[in-house]
Amino acid sequence: MSARDNILARIRAAQGRAGAPTLQERTAVADYITAHPQGPRPQSDWEPVARFRDRALSLASTLAEVTSLARVPQAVASYLAGNSLPLAAVCWPEFKMLDWRGAGLAVEARAARHSDLVGITGCLCAIAETGTLMLLSGADTPPETSLLPETHIAVVDSNRIVRGMEDAWELMRAERPGALPRAVNFISGPSRTADIEQTLVLGAHGPYRVHIILVAAGEASRGMQT
Repeated sequence: MSARDNILARIRAAQGRAGAPTLQERTAVADYITAHPQGPRPQSDWEPVARFRDRALSLASTLAEVTSLARVPQAVASYLAGNSLPLAAVCWPEFKMLDWRGAGLAVEARAARHSDLVGITGCLCAIAETGTLMLLSGADTPPETSLLPETHIAVVDSNRIVRGMEDAWELMRAERPGALPRAVNFISGPSRTADIEQTLVLGAHGPYRVHIILVAAGEASRGMQT
């Protein structure tokens, strides 16, 4: 029995239940989640893309916009050159086929290592209300790529900007039924801390920089097919 199974078994034993959860129990939980109404939410009469843009910038992220996924490599190259950063990076496999070399970049599709300075990822969605990125861990979406490098570049499809956190979880459950990821990471700008004398320090527990490349709505998926 794994450590995880042992912990869950002890919890079930404390609840007076024996063995693994039955199909009836799992169905009851799924039905509860589906039927459970959302709690009160603040008014959100703003346009989601504009709201996300404003909130992301307020969190010290930087942002560029492109009209298609094919233009992402050049946008990445411009950002790196403009900030005197290395013209080399690692990326998630979904971006492997982009013309990185044509933009003057050396990009490898693999998980980041401690020596990598720039990581390029996508995201499940972005949250307009807070300017946050939602990333799921997985074999093709290694969390190291957004956590280890000093610079994190996130490619965001404008069509996948949701209004609030509730909508993000709903989207994840709809697209990953019965296959939840091991980890869900929420990224709201560069890593920061003010633990020491309330002095804000960036990059304490992750990237110093978060740069978002916003792809016009619906163009990200079409760009992958060209």
